[in-house]
Amino acid sequence: MDFLRERLASLKRAGLYRTLREHHGPQAATTRIDGKEVVQLSSNNYLGLANHPRLKAAAHEALERFGSGSGASRLVCGNLTLNGMLEDKIAAVKKQESGLLFSTGYMANMGILAALMEEGDIIFSDALNHASIIDGVRLSKAQRYRYKNNDMADLEAQLQAADAAGARFKLITTDGVFSMDGYIARLDEICDLA
Repeated sequence: MDFLRERLASLKRAGLYRTLREHHGPQAATTRIDGKEVVQLSSNNYLGLANHPRLKAAAHEALERFGSGSGASRLVCGNLTLNGMLEDKIAAVKKQESGLLFSTGYMANMGILAALMEEGDIIFSDALNHASIIDGVRLSKAQRYRYKNNDMADLEAQLQAADAAGARFKLITTDGVFSMDGYIARLDEICDLA
């Protein structure tokens, strides 16, 4: 147990020790954290939909009809009618054959990258990609080429360097909007290089 205490002390000394902060009330533009009213700039509730009356009413209806949980993963026995209905609606809006839901963006990046790519493949990953993309790359076991953030010359050099590796498949992955800085990936140029 001493090694755990030392590890915690090391995190505290480095300023990396984190604690949970309690939110009092709904996710909104302002909220109460640890009893203090603050402006909320870190929520994923960008459009305020978590508090929209129609969504709250639909959630109440779903709670009454289906209960408060799926009971298991979708693959085992937790694939509710609601899942398929939402996937069908998303596919229709996007004019696609089908849709697939993930519970979080993190899980989407992990699941998609691990499903599409495997050992023997190559993934070109922006140096400042979100942790979910980095973890998805690791999970896939594909070889990773890391290019400088939003640097198309470096990406092109990485693509050329990888040509000799003879990979089965290659994939370029990037954040669309880099969440820590808010700037947009150069997707048109990435597509041209792809």
